[in-house]
Amino acid sequence: MDKHYQIVIIGGGTAGISTAARLLKDLRSLAGEIAIIDPAEKHYYQPLWTLVGGGEAKKEETERSMTELIPQGADWIQSAVTFIESEENYVQLSDGVKLRYEYLIVAAGIEIDWEGIKGLTETLGQNGVCSNYSYQYTDYTWDVIRNFKGGNALFTHPATPIKCGGAPQKIMYLAEDYFSRTGIRDKVEVIFGSANHAIFDVKKYRLALEKILERKKIDVRFKHNLIEVQGDLQVAIFEHVETKEQTSIHYDMLHVTPPMRAPAFIRNSMVADEAGWVDVHPHTLQHQKYENIFSLGDCSNLPTSKTGAAIRKQYPVVVKNLLSFMKGEALGAKYDGYSSCPLVTGYNTLILAEFNYDKQPKESFPFNQAKERRSMYVMKKDMLPIIYWNGMLKGTM
Repeated sequence: MDKHYQIVIIGGGTAGISTAARLLKDLRSLAGEIAIIDPAEKHYYQPLWTLVGGGEAKKEETERSMTELIPQGADWIQSAVTFIESEENYVQLSDGVKLRYEYLIVAAGIEIDWEGIKGLTETLGQNGVCSNYSYQYTDYTWDVIRNFKGGNALFTHPATPIKCGGAPQKIMYLAEDYFSRTGIRDKVEVIFGSANHAIFDVKKYRLALEKILERKKIDVRFKHNLIEVQGDLQVAIFEHVETKEQTSIHYDMLHVTPPMRAPAFIRNSMVADEAGWVDVHPHTLQHQKYENIFSLGDCSNLPTSKTGAAIRKQYPVVVKNLLSFMKGEALGAKYDGYSSCPLVTGYNTLILAEFNYDKQPKESFPFNQAKERRSMYVMKKDMLPIIYWNGMLKGTM
């Protein structure tokens, strides 16, 4: 049986819940007219997983039940989307139901492609192979770090867009700091195999991070993309992103950031661009072809870092512009590409990178945020989770 809602939101993550909460605050008559589609039982505050992997937080602290978070006035459809029929204004659900909409917000997040690295799934969670991008295995990262005795500690960054672009290096800095504090640093070779051409895209923060890499004596190998893990041999195979030449590195510890992509139902739909992401205007967040569709967060093709901080600036724009569109008014709200990456550089130190589409710093505090600070570390560890649960997900921040 078909169902109909005025507004359908695909995704009950950061973007979907925040947007729904703000819509219901701004226009109370939408109560009962909004559906959030998400099959998950749990919602996770993933920015804290880096600190779980570094032994500074418990992963259970990052988990909440979806039933606690769905805003009052929105219906939670606990199902998965299999297809978006943007020409006929409905989404197909895995249980066969067609959910019809007048307006659609695509906030489906990003899909982690664990299978994209040969041999990874067979060895993940054992033999020193870990990843903070999995709730299941993030505490194994801490087990590996605190029990490490020496050898090659290898960290990777893939050749695809990823959520929280700084996370692959944050855990590396924490691990290096731990090795130093426990007296085994001289027995460890810390290696960063990154498909990127530099440590960070924004010059101000790149220069600061390059000094940290030098200070910590980290062996950085740019343009190296991990393509295979041979768990039995403890060997990682990398491919150079330009020459395609393959090299192998022996590891005693391997932290993998897997490749990521848009969910399949987006990639296979008419709302996607050539790369598979939802094709939206970079400032209004309205779809380039279908005017009654908006998108934000990791599944969109917005040319900025995929972070929760970016979503915090995106969702008010989506809400304002959708409500304007519903009234037949011009879309007045503009998103400038703001994103933020709290770059943990060790225990109790952090660089707070904030920037816009132009790769220019857009800082919130009256001091140089490219300098490592304890205060910023405390903000990430203790303050941001409170703001997230009690402000952002309620549509107030």
